[in-house]
Amino acid sequence: MKIITSSSRLFLREFSIEDGVYFFNLNKDPEVIKYTGDPAFKSVSEAELFIKDYSAYKDYGYGRWAVCLKESQEFLGFCGLKYYPKDKITEIGFRFFKDQWNKGYATESSLACINYGFSELKLKEIYAQVHKENYASQRVIEKCGLHFVKEFIYHNEATNLYRINN
Repeated sequence: MKIITSSSRLFLREFSIEDGVYFFNLNKDPEVIKYTGDPAFKSVSEAELFIKDYSAYKDYGYGRWAVCLKESQEFLGFCGLKYYPKDKITEIGFRFFKDQWNKGYATESSLACINYGFSELKLKEIYAQVHKENYASQRVIEKCGLHFVKEFIYHNEATNLYRINN
């Protein structure tokens, strides 16, 4: 298990094939994926295949990471940095099980990722794309110090773009 970064309550690690069951359960909740544009996995095997084929760590040196509670090592969701080679930008993103919402984990893990991106990866800026009606995620992004840049259409949906500079 490769731990990437941590915060007071959490640690973030690379995904492992054993996380397939968590990804399956996370994405089968329609409220969790409401604003993501991602379909639910059809099976745990399909989620495991997604993890097996996840190449961001190798391709870019970073990606999304499992967020786990230090106290119990419980998988809470994921958070991390995603590189978009076409646009040459890095984006912060997160997704958590619904029973973990409103506990500060999204903000805490996002801040840890942003700090890692600036201090370890030497990124100059980090972006976030948030569905215009996803007010909870907008609050998290703003608490992390990202500022509204513009509204645009992404996958036929009104989306807000945010940015933070190092």
